[in-house]
Amino acid sequence: MMSREDFVSRFGGVFEHSPFIAERAYDTGHVMEPLTATGVHVSLTAVFRAASPQERLGVLSAHPDLAGRLAIAGELTEDSRKEQSGAGLDRLSPAEHARFTELNSAYVEKFGFPFIIAVKGLGKDDILSAFETRIGNGRDEEFATATAQVERIALLRLTTMLPEAE
Repeated sequence: MMSREDFVSRFGGVFEHSPFIAERAYDTGHVMEPLTATGVHVSLTAVFRAASPQERLGVLSAHPDLAGRLAIAGELTEDSRKEQSGAGLDRLSPAEHARFTELNSAYVEKFGFPFIIAVKGLGKDDILSAFETRIGNGRDEEFATATAQVERIALLRLTTMLPEAE
C-alpha cells in the first residue's frame, strides 16, 4: 500500500492547491490498490463533496483566472499551464485578452471565485461562449457548475496520471 506521504505527494494537487482532499481520502481508507483514475477520482470527489461549503469555496478560489495574470507571469501550476495552452489561451489577441480580463473581473466580483471550466477539448471561442453564458447564472447555480467543473478537471488530470482498471 502506498504511504500517506506518497499518496498526498502524488495526488495532492489534483484538486488545485488543495492537498487536504488527498489527505482525507487516504485517511478514510477508501483508496484501494491498484490505483486507477476512476477509483482515486471517486475517493477524492467524495471528500470534496463532503467538505464544508467554505472549504469547497477555497478549492474554487485556488484556481487561476483563465488567461489571467498568473498565466502572463508564468506562475500557473504545470497542469493549469498545459490545460490553458491546449485551449489556445496562451495565444490570445490583445482584444481577446482584454475580453477575458473583463469577464474574469466581473465574474469574480459577482460570484467570489474565478470562472472554472475543464478546457480540454475546448477552444478559446467555446470557453468565451461558456463564460458569457455562465456569468448570467445565479450564485447557487454557478457554485454547483463550478464544483462540477473542478471534479471534471480532477478526473482529466487523473487519467493522465493513472491507468484504468483492466
